[in-house]
Amino acid sequence: MTHAEIEISAELVRNLLRDQHPDLADRPVWLGARGWDNQLWRLGDDLAVRLPWATQSADALLRKEHTWLPALAPSLPLPVPVPQRLGEPSVRFPRPWIVTTWVPGEPADRAPVTRAAEAATTLAAFLTALHQPAPEQAPAGRFGRGGSLADCSEGFATQLASATELGLIPDPEAVRAVWDDAAAAPDWAGPALWLHSDLHPANILTADGTICGVIDFGDLCAGDPACDLAAAWALLPDGAADLFHAAYQPAPDAATLRRACGWAAGQALSGILIGDAGVHGRPGGKPTWGPPAHAALRRLTEAAHR
Repeated sequence: MTHAEIEISAELVRNLLRDQHPDLADRPVWLGARGWDNQLWRLGDDLAVRLPWATQSADALLRKEHTWLPALAPSLPLPVPVPQRLGEPSVRFPRPWIVTTWVPGEPADRAPVTRAAEAATTLAAFLTALHQPAPEQAPAGRFGRGGSLADCSEGFATQLASATELGLIPDPEAVRAVWDDAAAAPDWAGPALWLHSDLHPANILTADGTICGVIDFGDLCAGDPACDLAAAWALLPDGAADLFHAAYQPAPDAATLRRACGWAAGQALSGILIGDAGVHGRPGGKPTWGPPAHAALRRLTEAAHR
């Protein structure tokens, strides 16, 4: 069931709560956002209800968050949407849904970071805390995230070809060079670490020019930290990636930074295709994804020429 097959409304949310979590049913309910996988409905001042609506995979991602995030959240230095309740499929709504804490702030694709140094250290502290060894039963990443970058080369080539054909990037060869160097770097040899793995600007919240929260842990997985370190190029202003890497602990080695550049290039291409080419039929794809993706790709190619 996708967004075209069921209408999610405030009345539906209230009825779901009355059926399964009646102690929350009298709180005010209003629409917060429509994302790539889920709709977010505010539930009073401090809670939110997330319901899958646009992808079949969203069901498993919500259950994953409900299983793992409550144990990880207390050690994280930024607010995250901690699952509080699980809603099971029912006649009213045949998919799982969750109630989480509400994290205030504006998505960074709409309110970019402007206080570079503070945001760099904040992001570094968050990822330093998150990137701890994960248990053997931790979930694997989707789309190769957290795994070997070289295994994703075919997908990258397809994205690059699409962006080139559409005239969306000025120097495809420079982008290809960033990827080729990253894919040739040695693989991660350390333990599989907890990763967010989807740190694009729409999943980072800002306030007063700096980072104030991290949302959407549906792609939480274990693997190579380079996947998350890539976020510095997409989220931080020009020149701030070096500040971030200096603050992150333990200091990433040269191979990890090379792989991070590759992940950043791939994520930037995705953002450009979603933002500029308009992935029609996917309600989470928004024009605001394009500008930070273009900026990230420019930073990566300029750094490669230095």
